[in-house]
Parts: sequence; C-alpha cells; structure tokens
Amino acid sequence: MAEIDVPANAPPGGHYSHAATGAGLVFISGQLPIDPQGVRLTGAPFADQARCAINNLLAALAAAGSGPERLLKVNVYIVDIAHWPAFDAVYAAQLGHHRPARAVIPVPELHHGLLVEIDGIAAL
Repeated sequence: MAEIDVPANAPPGGHYSHAATGAGLVFISGQLPIDPQGVRLTGAPFADQARCAINNLLAALAAAGSGPERLLKVNVYIVDIAHWPAFDAVYAAQLGHHRPARAVIPVPELHHGLLVEIDGIAAL
C-alpha cells in the first residue's frame, strides 16, 4: 500500500491521506470543495462547489498515476437532493463520455457547512 499526497490539493484536515493505492487500485478519500490554498467554498454556488470537489478528486487520481477514464466507482454526498441535477451536469461535463458506477447519497450536512463531497475508486 502507498499513501498518496496531492500537492495540488490543500493538505488533509485529519489523520488520512488524499488517496491510497493497493491491489492495482486507487482509493480516493472524500474530497470537499476546498481550493488548493485551503479556502473552503462555503457559501459558493452549488455548481462551483461541485466543480471544485470533482477537480480535487481528479487531482488525486493524477497524483496516484491514474485518470478519470480509470474511475470504477464514485460516491457523492450532497446536502439536499434538489442539487442532484446540478451535480449531474457538472459531473458529466468534467468526465465526458466515461460513466463509472456511482451513488448519490443525500445527507443532512457536511463538514464546514459545505454542500458536496466526493470519493472514488479507480484502477491504476
């Protein structure tokens, strides 16, 4: 197993790494809409938060030596299921034709008052 730190993302806020690799897979920790300087996008429009969280996920994939076309499974946690169409539009724009397995899970709240978090598993 190798722990992956992602220089393009803000440092983890707890005792975890951005991603870990093992058995030919990349496991990406939950990525919140926090920019590389550590600024939380609390209060930003949902689409901007979603775009940032997805960018953080893609940066973790790249740092691990993988890419979006190798994503196998994605979990998305959103505050208020009404944001699902906006998330789906941003996600489709960023992933293009690749459509990994995905779950969208509505939650009552996320850390720091943010609206979306995304994690995933990809092949190396």
